Amino acid sequence: MQLLIGVGAVILGYILGSIPFGLLIVKIKTGKDLRTVESGRTGGTNAARAAGFSAGLLTALTDILKGASAVWIAQALTPDNHVVHVLAPIFAILGHNYSLFMMERDENGKMKFRGGAGGAPALGGAMGLWLPMFPIAFGIGALIWFTIGIASLTTMAIGFVVIIIFAVRAYLGLQNPVDVSYGIVAELLLIWALRPNIKKLLAGNERVIGLSLNGWLRARKEAKEQANHK
Repeated sequence: MQLLIGVGAVILGYILGSIPFGLLIVKIKTGKDLRTVESGRTGGTNAARAAGFSAGLLTALTDILKGASAVWIAQALTPDNHVVHVLAPIFAILGHNYSLFMMERDENGKMKFRGGAGGAPALGGAMGLWLPMFPIAFGIGALIWFTIGIASLTTMAIGFVVIIIFAVRAYLGLQNPVDVSYGIVAELLLIWALRPNIKKLLAGNERVIGLSLNGWLRARKEAKEQANHK
């Protein structure tokens, strides 16, 4: 019976992760289909491109809650099974990236899943496993986002922060060592989802967010260059 409850908690994590909050928020605010905007992902960064900063922030927060809720529900259903507590948010990330509610056929007629990159639910899962992770990782992520201004780099950096903090806490006997495996698997899922962005990063042409310090400096440099050519 406990095995079935554990499996159910993991499946529920996937279903929670599949809810495309970004798609819904942008649709309600602007009427746009987020899947047709820029990268087509349903996460906070693309929602901000489609409907402004407030829509992006709300999307990020609701996606974070998906990962955290997956842990909290698993803890309530299986209080003594920590493996389920870790698997549930991992499946929430999978649901976010490959949403049950966003299946469609590609140009070859094959079924495919749409979704995001998984950064926000990954942070949420870490928050569910250890609540203070939220202000730490969110703060570091915000710092990178507003300075370097590269969303994909911010997402991967948050994953590495989770691994490091959980590893240190596990070494000190303050955290279940299984949680370190959560950070590693979550980071691998983020890297896999961000493969196209990593190629752009290596080529030096990844998009820079205009609201960031890096984006402001680039815009200022381009304005000066245009002025010099007049």
